Amino acid sequence: MTQPPEPANSSHVSSAWLRAKAREVLELQWNSAGYAMPNGSTYPWQWLWDSCFHAMVWAELKDERALVELENVFTYQTNRGFVPHMNYLSDPQAAVEVWGRAGGSTITQPPMFGHAVVEVAKRGLAPSDELVDSAQRGLSFLLRHRRRTTSGLIELCHPWESGCDDSARWDSALGQPWSTPAWKKHKITLLSTIETDDEGAAIANDSFAVGSIGFNALVAFNAAELGGLVGDSELLVGAEELRQSIEASWNAERRTWVDGGSTTRASASVRTVDAHLALLVDIDPAHTEPAFADLIDEAAFGARYGPAGIHRDEPAREPLTYWRGSTWPQLSYLLWVAAARGSAGGATDVGERISDGLRQGAATSGWAEYWHPDTGEGGGAVPQTWAGVAALV
Repeated sequence: MTQPPEPANSSHVSSAWLRAKAREVLELQWNSAGYAMPNGSTYPWQWLWDSCFHAMVWAELKDERALVELENVFTYQTNRGFVPHMNYLSDPQAAVEVWGRAGGSTITQPPMFGHAVVEVAKRGLAPSDELVDSAQRGLSFLLRHRRRTTSGLIELCHPWESGCDDSARWDSALGQPWSTPAWKKHKITLLSTIETDDEGAAIANDSFAVGSIGFNALVAFNAAELGGLVGDSELLVGAEELRQSIEASWNAERRTWVDGGSTTRASASVRTVDAHLALLVDIDPAHTEPAFADLIDEAAFGARYGPAGIHRDEPAREPLTYWRGSTWPQLSYLLWVAAARGSAGGATDVGERISDGLRQGAATSGWAEYWHPDTGEGGGAVPQTWAGVAALV
């Protein structure tokens, strides 16, 4: 394959270069089992929300593997609709000792398949009825079977489910000063306290009862997207109920939305950018206007290479540490979507700033998993497939 030349100036990253690079990396990581590995060395299996982003990029490239990869997300879906966050398609027995079930994990991840189905269809590929039904059931599982907090929010069963697994919003769940080794150990411990149903799907965890605003916003957003496409009233009602609970979680003094649940009360209002995913569904201008403004304010989240992961005034901020302040391409993409849909009140300019930062960040970081918001230095796995969302904005 001919390698796309690096852009001479990352501030002028062309759409053609981004598409060529996205294809190069996806092709490099394609597994014959039917999915793109996020990074073959670090992440060799299929991850739920990664594959949903891949599907949108494949569709942008007019490649039928968009449907192949998205369909494979549901390979180990349970009868009730639960979708694992990891699939072991090339070796179903690989992690049975970890999860107690073959093929897939017992926990889930942000259900980006609702948005992915809509975006793939917009790009001229036709999702099958079976794929649409699987996505509907996946979202319905979360709305029907996941225990809610008193605030009406769906609770996580493990920090891995959020996608933002080292977010400072969960720090008080550790019960001691936060450190990477201590938190890594605690995440393993939390696997043993998950309550599962008779099909092996996580339904609750008293040791991590967290109503993550970011996760709930993505459930509501995906349910509204898919429900609107197919006319599913249950998804639309569930999305609206979550939207109202999210709006009720706004804290004007902190200029953020506060997580529900009993586990992380002390850290639930730490200003992290994943909470700003609420902008996908919150429609109250008293919330959205200051939140959008903070995304581009360089005294808050604003940065050259996209919104920083943690507000600059937060003590926990470490700009190139995993989920402790770095910029993540998939979050930048979602915040761009929110800005594009909330163009009233100046969000159009916010969207342009986020889009430019995402494109520059993908190029400057070497197509990294995440990067430093101010320098563009790459972190994590390099290359990482979901940097390809830069080709979508």
